[in-house]
Amino acid sequence: MDRSVIEQYAQGADEVTKGIAELSPTEMHALPVPGTWSIQQIVLHLFDSDLIASDRMKRVIAEDNPLILSYDETKFAQRLRYDEADATLAARVFALNRQMTAAMLRRLPDEAFTRTGVHSQSGKITLAQLVKGYHDHLHHHIKFLHQKRRLLGKPIA
Repeated sequence: MDRSVIEQYAQGADEVTKGIAELSPTEMHALPVPGTWSIQQIVLHLFDSDLIASDRMKRVIAEDNPLILSYDETKFAQRLRYDEADATLAARVFALNRQMTAAMLRRLPDEAFTRTGVHSQSGKITLAQLVKGYHDHLHHHIKFLHQKRRLLGKPIA
């Protein structure tokens, strides 16, 4: 396995905090692109997703071929009331969780990354695929967060 993916995953730890720096509550909740999530909602989605990712990775490491359940991100956003959550706290916990998970991944032998779980929708997945997938997931959403900042006149320096 190419262990550089662990470092790429780890480097994302501060992306969410940087992404919301110097934004007001009004800007966090703004919808500069109608029909899409606000920056606030993106941050809370990334927070929840990364906590779920860590759990999934741990299950694949510790259990034999565990079931990995899918979840409905839209229902999470609505029913967990993302609009009312503390996005700054979520960004801090995201960073700490990402750092802790990366430290765990660094301790593993290469063969651990071939361990598998079975996702309830997409089927068999390896630990290596999970790590890469969650690295990509963060950058997919950060791209939209940055776009919204630019539209609000708040580009990242």
